[in-house]
Amino acid sequence: MTLVALVLMTICSAWITAGWIATFKATRRRVAPLARSEPLSVLKPLCGVDPDLEDNLESLFRQSYPDYELVFGARGDDPGLAAARRVAARFPEVRARFVVHDGGPELNPKVQNLRRMLPAAAHDLILISDSSLRAPPHLLRELVGVHQEQGGGLVMNLFATAHEESLGSALESVQGAGFCMAGVALPTLLGEAAVVGKSTLLSRRELDAVGGLERLSDVLAEDFVLGKLFQHAGLKVTIAPTVLENVTRRLSVRAFVARHLRWSMMRWRLEPGAAALEPLARPLALLPLAAVGLGSVGVAWCAALWLLRDAGGHLLLRGWKRLWVPLLLAPLSDLMMLIVWACAPLKRHVSWRGTRLRLGAGTLLYREAPRLSPLVPG
Repeated sequence: MTLVALVLMTICSAWITAGWIATFKATRRRVAPLARSEPLSVLKPLCGVDPDLEDNLESLFRQSYPDYELVFGARGDDPGLAAARRVAARFPEVRARFVVHDGGPELNPKVQNLRRMLPAAAHDLILISDSSLRAPPHLLRELVGVHQEQGGGLVMNLFATAHEESLGSALESVQGAGFCMAGVALPTLLGEAAVVGKSTLLSRRELDAVGGLERLSDVLAEDFVLGKLFQHAGLKVTIAPTVLENVTRRLSVRAFVARHLRWSMMRWRLEPGAAALEPLARPLALLPLAAVGLGSVGVAWCAALWLLRDAGGHLLLRGWKRLWVPLLLAPLSDLMMLIVWACAPLKRHVSWRGTRLRLGAGTLLYREAPRLSPLVPG
């Protein structure tokens, strides 16, 4: 028992330490000064009114970049369009375009939106940016600088939950800063792209060369698949150092669980071997074995790993502000995510943005066949 506990705790320590180092390296990277300012189109897909939506959108109108445009896209009845138009009216010096459409055949609603927005973009260089993000004024300059430095490819940002005002948002902050961002940074720095597409810069020419957005139309994990398309084409996938704020405010616990259940279902279908080993990165899963096999040393070891993963990740991504959140909620976050992890491979359907779809291998999406009413003799 002692030997088993020692081996598993060592594996857990190695994973968490490597993830922390990868996050540190990604966020402390030095970017060379911008060689030239290439014109840039920012695609901002809208879906409803996120918390602080106007402030989030305004942050992109305030960029210290000389030549860029903003392209907003949504279905015609989306309330986010009115918010975007109000913000655009306050910044007439920044070119803003609005693409209003009636949807399309794509099963992934974000890709459906982006495919109708892309033709309206004037430039080759594209930033796909989610509406929940708040960006500092130097973001575009930094992203283009990294893109030029590596000679093309894909550049993304890590992000951290900010302005949390509910238990669900606080749990999102803990899970994101500790487990999720390390899970993005570590494989990406090792050459295995693990893209989370909240903020993604790329060239339209290179996107077309790997198959275009149509390759992503019917997959749930469109950002992960996009990263793999670039990787397999021999193009670099890199993390820029700026960590963006992901504004959630009052996310409910139910919405938090639903989001991570969907993400866990994707991980099980994309990399089932790695997904099966996820409990080895969660100290709570090993705590009973560590306590029995190693006694008080094992308990202290688990506590130290919680501090490194969750409090350490929080410090790297957000600094000292609200450090009490991971200190208080790390065990609860682990418990809920272990339950989610156990349920995810058993679930076959996802409900995403009001649509219920069946999830297959590789996160392929399928519509449910309509149920036929039984024949009633007339």
